[in-house]
Amino acid sequence: MTGNADEGFRALRMVKDDGGIRAEFQTLPLSALPDADTLVQVQYSSLNYKDGLAVSGKPGVLRGYPMTPGIDLVGRVMSCESGQWQPGDAVILTGWGIGERTDGGYAQRARVRSEWLVPLPAGTTPQWAMSVGTAGFTAMLAVMALEDHGVTPDGGEVLVTGAVGGVGSTAVALLAAAGFTVTASTGRPAEADYLRSLGAAQIIGREDLPALKRPLEKERWAGVIDSVGGATLAGALASTRTHGAVAACGLAGGSDLPTSVFPFILRSVTLAGIDSVTCPMPRRRAAWERLARDLPAARLEEVTQIHPLTEVPALAQQILAGQVRGRVVIELEESQRGDSPVG
Repeated sequence: MTGNADEGFRALRMVKDDGGIRAEFQTLPLSALPDADTLVQVQYSSLNYKDGLAVSGKPGVLRGYPMTPGIDLVGRVMSCESGQWQPGDAVILTGWGIGERTDGGYAQRARVRSEWLVPLPAGTTPQWAMSVGTAGFTAMLAVMALEDHGVTPDGGEVLVTGAVGGVGSTAVALLAAAGFTVTASTGRPAEADYLRSLGAAQIIGREDLPALKRPLEKERWAGVIDSVGGATLAGALASTRTHGAVAACGLAGGSDLPTSVFPFILRSVTLAGIDSVTCPMPRRRAAWERLARDLPAARLEEVTQIHPLTEVPALAQQILAGQVRGRVVIELEESQRGDSPVG
């Protein structure tokens, strides 16, 4: 695979001018790509909450314009100046600022740094990789953080907040497959059957979470994976058991944290922050190998929908409105549907 300097490719670009910020579909030359050592033919990307913010023109995600959003991509190496990858290698890229500080996955070509890439795990497909995406990768890091801090399946209930979203859905499935008793919290009670299908033992409404009325609430959770933040995270901390752990990985409900030091100094609760963007490479590779091994592929496929790039602007509005369930994969090239597993 080689790239002709005059070859054009399709991309979704966010542009900013006197009329404001808007999304445009453009055909670009390879010369428009960032300066980096590895050229990738992008097969799929995905839709995450952060992508919804970027494509909707919300401030705080994109660091410059024009910019190609998309914080995930999977594809095949076309060329690599460093020699770390060979043409045809199947690779995944999540984080490292793509789709924020530099052009991301909503384009048929990407030029990126070779050290950012991880190999597509054997026995998996590019479509599977983006069914996982940043959301699933983040969920796996959160599960690993709970394990690191001694949370085990026989230790009691584990709470997952924002359970219908991409991170929450994958976290429920991973925890249930590992033998944990999972309580799923959601503001969408109509999705109870969906959450049970992922393995949740109990579903509670967002309003049923212990509210932070006192510095400490009744002990309940052995561990928590929280993608909501705000008052939800505060209440979860206050009701986590002694020596329990809470993995925080989102702020869909707000960035403030109205809590106290009491969960930490009286119950020795650990608050573990999950940063999927700059996760070190050894842990990054380990997480992807765990996902390939531990995440039930059939269950993931059931909660994944595939859409073309042209539908991303409408989908961005839906994910911000809380109307997206599970995972959304964005197809960059129609011919890629039905790829066989790598291995």
